Amino acid sequence: MSDQGTTAIAGAAPDGSVDTVRIDAAIADLERGELAWAARSLAERAELMRDVRAAVAEAAEDWALTAARMKGIPGGSPLEGEEWLSGPYGLLTATALLAESLDRLAAGRSPLDGERLGMALGGRVTVRALPRTREEELLLNGFSAEVWLQPGIGEGQARARAGLGQRHPDRTGGVGLVLGAGNITAIPALDVLSELVHGNRVVLLKPNPVMSAMTPVFARALAPLIGVDALRIVEGAADVGAYLTRHPRLAHVHITGSAASHDAIVFGTGEEGRTRKAAHDPKLRIPISSELGGVSPIVVVPGRWSAADLRYQAEHVATMRLHNAGANCIAGQLVLISHDWPQRERFLTELRRAIDRAPARPDWYPGAADRAQAAVGAHPRALRCGPDGTRVLLELGEAGVGAPVETTEYFAPVLGVVDLPGDAATFLENAVEHVTRAVAGTLGINVIVDPATERRLGRAFDEAIARLRYGTIAINAWTGVAFQTAAAPWGAYPGNRLADVGSGIGTVHNALLIDGVEKTVLRGPFRPFPRSVAGGEAALFPTPPWFVSARSAAVTGRRLVEYWIAPSARRMAAVFAAAFRA
Repeated sequence: MSDQGTTAIAGAAPDGSVDTVRIDAAIADLERGELAWAARSLAERAELMRDVRAAVAEAAEDWALTAARMKGIPGGSPLEGEEWLSGPYGLLTATALLAESLDRLAAGRSPLDGERLGMALGGRVTVRALPRTREEELLLNGFSAEVWLQPGIGEGQARARAGLGQRHPDRTGGVGLVLGAGNITAIPALDVLSELVHGNRVVLLKPNPVMSAMTPVFARALAPLIGVDALRIVEGAADVGAYLTRHPRLAHVHITGSAASHDAIVFGTGEEGRTRKAAHDPKLRIPISSELGGVSPIVVVPGRWSAADLRYQAEHVATMRLHNAGANCIAGQLVLISHDWPQRERFLTELRRAIDRAPARPDWYPGAADRAQAAVGAHPRALRCGPDGTRVLLELGEAGVGAPVETTEYFAPVLGVVDLPGDAATFLENAVEHVTRAVAGTLGINVIVDPATERRLGRAFDEAIARLRYGTIAINAWTGVAFQTAAAPWGAYPGNRLADVGSGIGTVHNALLIDGVEKTVLRGPFRPFPRSVAGGEAALFPTPPWFVSARSAAVTGRRLVEYWIAPSARRMAAVFAAAFRA
């Protein structure tokens, strides 16, 4: 066993060149580690996941506060809550459930034994992803999620096929390269776990250079994997990435990033890349999986809403766009609204207010200001808004159909509003057809509908959800909640190909190790507590802690992490005490 990875991080040499000697040494460590990984029992792997969980718990505060500083969030700001929830929280819950799945496999059982299975339209088997436990039912009261399996997979097959690469733990898959995301700090670490467990491969992680401040935190939080030579970390820019993706001793690549980056890796750049892509002739000779984002729609189904409903859902939509300063692969970018909705103007008024009133924050992700300006230049009816004018609202009406905001992921605080015709039923039908035909990407979609309207739509609503070709569909919730749900697979709708990669190929997260996933359907309450009670909905949060308008988000985020580190009734009460001050 080598301790190189615990004391040094490979990458660029002091003169700025690629340090091929140390990178190759890291790969050699992993090749030895693969032999040890193959010999490691499932029970030992489960224990290793618990060791990682303990290391994440030790690093949690440093993780969240380092991420907040990296993004220019002032100390004590409610926005720090985003970094607690989109950082250590995801790792704590994922490692706990992965350990549980490995325990079941070690006992000769399926990871789905004891899990709740059901049936969706079209005869699809479903697996309950949220809530799975009493704790989740309380802490995420009113939220539920089901994983839909691909048509033709029965319950027996679902249980038998669960386990992915851990069904045959001795059949390891070599050294996998993870090219980490630069926006959400949990992503690189969660992708490492997916590569290690789903793919049964030891892992070389190259974080995005934007994440350089987080690299020591990753090394600390993932130290148990480094210590058994299952993980090494390399730093560097595109030249290091190019060296790695052409390395003959790597077996697989996973990237979270842009489709342009994916195509550069797979086909090359410039004229050669374009020629290879057109000929379906990849330059990359090993398999690649990917999560590449897209334009995430928000479908607002017309109904009869109260003034409080209009205000709350406007804050909800603003959160989908402004969380992490808009630098999210599933940031809502395109609001589809009915031109014929009598409350259209009132909703848009509340949306403008919500965007203007959301806390000021820097556009920290590189290039965000330029991309926002490009959106302004491409849409004559652009409105600059927010405390410092960095946010862009595009109220395009029916003229927005076919506009660049439908096909260009801006990765900046840019939100477009486009009109489609119809009452609730007609509008929903139009919206499903439109996003399928004209909107870029299949990673996630959000649908907002009041309970009375959904009841009136009946089976037509369920059929619309079934027809949506997205990896995650959130009903009265943001798809970001599914991203944070350990049992939920995360990725594009299946069917993309290398030369037409869309939002990516394959899935990550998925701590139940489900095989044959089609999509995840998440549900949340239309109204928060206490108004939810009058409407017969379950909801305990007056404002969910991930809302950009939640005033106690930093304290609530910290306390949620503290609860998952060491669950207790006292710590759960502390979560709700903070949440009720939101």
